[in-house]
Amino acid sequence: MVGEMDTGMVVGYFRGKNILITGSTGFLGKVLVEKILRVQPDVKKIFLLVRASDVESAKLRIQMEVTGREIFQVLKEEHGMEFDDFIEEKICPLAGDIMYENFGLDTGTLRELYKDLDIIVNGAATTNFSERYDVAFDANVLGAKHVCAFANKCAKLKMLLHVSTAYVAGEQEGIILEKPFLLGDTLREGTNLDIESELNLIKETRRELKANCSSEKAERRTMKELGLKRARQFGWPNTYVFTKAMGEMLLGHLRGDLPVVILRPSIITSILKEPLPGWMEGIRTIDAVVIGYAKQTLSFFLVDLDLIMDVIPGDMVVNAMMVAMAAHSEEQSQTIYHVASSVRNPAPYAILADSGHRYFFDNPPRTGRNGQPARLNKMRFFSTVARLSLYMAIKYRLPLEMLRLVNIALCGVFSRRYNELSRKYRFVMQLIELYAPYSLFKGCFDDTNTERLRMAMKKEQDSNASDCYFDFDPKSIDWDDYFYSVHIPGVLKYMRD
Repeated sequence: MVGEMDTGMVVGYFRGKNILITGSTGFLGKVLVEKILRVQPDVKKIFLLVRASDVESAKLRIQMEVTGREIFQVLKEEHGMEFDDFIEEKICPLAGDIMYENFGLDTGTLRELYKDLDIIVNGAATTNFSERYDVAFDANVLGAKHVCAFANKCAKLKMLLHVSTAYVAGEQEGIILEKPFLLGDTLREGTNLDIESELNLIKETRRELKANCSSEKAERRTMKELGLKRARQFGWPNTYVFTKAMGEMLLGHLRGDLPVVILRPSIITSILKEPLPGWMEGIRTIDAVVIGYAKQTLSFFLVDLDLIMDVIPGDMVVNAMMVAMAAHSEEQSQTIYHVASSVRNPAPYAILADSGHRYFFDNPPRTGRNGQPARLNKMRFFSTVARLSLYMAIKYRLPLEMLRLVNIALCGVFSRRYNELSRKYRFVMQLIELYAPYSLFKGCFDDTNTERLRMAMKKEQDSNASDCYFDFDPKSIDWDDYFYSVHIPGVLKYMRD
């Protein structure tokens, strides 16, 4: 049960705490680290686990990929010349990896962490939809298992927060509840999932590949295909969400009395308010469309403009994370939160399309030789896979087949050109197949638990809106203004390369 809280209570909760964060080099991880340090400089230590050969390499990686990023600019200005000393005092780099038991850390470091840690935030994951099955399994399934085992050894741990994704729901339609996955659950009736068998299948496949002396390329392709095959067999559209669902199952099964919060955000977008509106890293599906349109390299996209596009700004996700940590500290329960917008403030894809067209009409990108404004053609949208496949067949597949016949008649003169265009065509068709479950998604994420959490903070926020450190109510977002004034300019500024 969540008790009433205010901003001061949440900020105060992090005072003197030792926090371990995995995945800090990712977009959400950076936003979380910066937010904690900015609102609660009296946090004791933030341990950042990063892949590196040693502590010095880990420290350098954190400087380059975390504290050296633009999002820390406000914090740098606040601390001035003392910024580096402040970071040195508060951030402790750990060279390790969640795919190993005890993260591969040495005994002395482990002893210190077991004794001192108050909070663990597991944000490490591989988010590639079509990742190799073994790589995704190591990070998203075994990683969750190792984090849980590690957390259970920490003497005074108050909370384990695990970042998942709302899309563990697969391709369900209608209202999707904030309920846990139990061990063995699947999304396809008549199937039963055995995680140990999946691990054995991965090991056996790798053994066979090595015995057959398969090339690295062949091994990568086989492991990618295996992941997609297994995901679809059990009802998930891709390897990413399948392995994230298995990770959730293991956490629920192995946690014992550990206080666990599983946070499931929908599609995370650029920062709405603070510290840097529009800041983001890592291209999401909708951002690929914005960039492709700006560069005029993408003339069509698979999406039903009437369907709801469930997005949530990154700072709102982090606000929900911090409030949830304070609310469920030492509760000995598991709680699941959907941090999403489809129920509270649904935004159809048409809003992004309209605000995008308006933005680029008002601010045409300068892509000409002399920096002249580009002449933009309106993007075409296809609301079904069948319609887009027909369009692709007429516009691309048919000319490609004609080129193949001409190439045969001319004894392979156009072989190189045909192979290149054929590869591009297959790549586009694979992308369509991969993104269709999201651009044509017909579910809405129930956020009853998240609404209770918001209500616990609501009284303070209403009376002190100017000091609203922890707003995570999507109802406060004007989507048209957000896309036009914040997100699209942010995509173009921070993702231009």
